[in-house]
Amino acid sequence: MSYEKVVALYDTDASARAAVKTLRSAGYSADDISIIQNESDAEKAGLHHPGVWQRLFGHDLEHHEAAVLSRSLREGSAIVSVRVSESEAPKVISLLDSHKPVDVLDRARTYGLMATPPTSKTFDKASDEQVVRLAEEQLNVGKRVIDAGLTRVRRVIVEKPVEANVTLHEEHVEIMRRAISEPGYGKDIDWSDKTIEVSETAEEAVIDKTARITEEVVIRRTGSDHVQTVRDTVRRQQVDVERIPVGAGAGAKIRGA
Repeated sequence: MSYEKVVALYDTDASARAAVKTLRSAGYSADDISIIQNESDAEKAGLHHPGVWQRLFGHDLEHHEAAVLSRSLREGSAIVSVRVSESEAPKVISLLDSHKPVDVLDRARTYGLMATPPTSKTFDKASDEQVVRLAEEQLNVGKRVIDAGLTRVRRVIVEKPVEANVTLHEEHVEIMRRAISEPGYGKDIDWSDKTIEVSETAEEAVIDKTARITEEVVIRRTGSDHVQTVRDTVRRQQVDVERIPVGAGAGAKIRGA
């Protein structure tokens, strides 16, 4: 497996540390990530010589790029480098780009280390090469908590009619008259007035109520997980090289597809 070293330059130490944190969160090992963030680091490693930068980051590092790294570091910038496989390089570049690194070519022109390229994208005989940068979007899926509704449990009082049968007892006074024909009762006649009172009774229903606990309603929140497939589109740039024979027009053209 072949490896590449991806380098990004940031104007502030905070941006560089944020980029390193993003790389670590994405699963990249700290052993493969380096950060140079102050003048003393550069002095100890002797990094102010462009040739040292090329030995550190590869011989394909251009001279003006090495000069930009040295000067920017002296001015307080920070450098992040990541050693990854070729297949992982586009993803690492996307993660580093999310923290707005310095455009080394623009910085080199600002420092006067290279001339501003012509607006035409055709090759010039006086120029050795021109660079077309290709970008690719990565799909990053996160999660957030949203309001999914409300369950309300309210205790209220309702009434319903009930009935029950009860046996009630009554006592009444009954008047009966009996004829007496025996002559012996005549000597017991009492001619005085007399009043006799006898109470009558009756039962009536008396209602009493008692309460008891019949049921418990337990309210609790439970969680469950489900897998949702998120679909979207990402953009990716590529180049289409068209070679035009001599006499048919201008030299080779590079178009972004």
